[in-house]
Amino acid sequence: MSVDIDKLDKIHIRDLHLQCIIGTYEHERHDRQDVVINITLYANLTTARRTDRIEDTVDYKACKKRVRATVEESACQLVEHLAERVAEACLVDTRVQRVVVTLDKPGALRFARSVAVEITRGR
Repeated sequence: MSVDIDKLDKIHIRDLHLQCIIGTYEHERHDRQDVVINITLYANLTTARRTDRIEDTVDYKACKKRVRATVEESACQLVEHLAERVAEACLVDTRVQRVVVTLDKPGALRFARSVAVEITRGR
């Protein structure tokens, strides 16, 4: 049975500031760097809207903890790879049908505020 994405609700986790080893250059492999992550979780929140019970929704605090652990324990070379790992951490909750992850690496390019990768993954 396919899910109509347009009928799913969204939960946003905005501007999650974390640090990790990220980059391909030797100097990037020693010190943690800042990353900023924005996540949109797509889920059916119909039951939670009616019951007002946390058990009936996506626990976004638990999701944030999984993402934080994933990022802080990582030592990825590519922003693309880290974004994929973040998406996988979000999809651990089976209620999440789709996730959009935008991962920014501030200061990655001279004269640019950041470089970002956005990926969308689903079931």
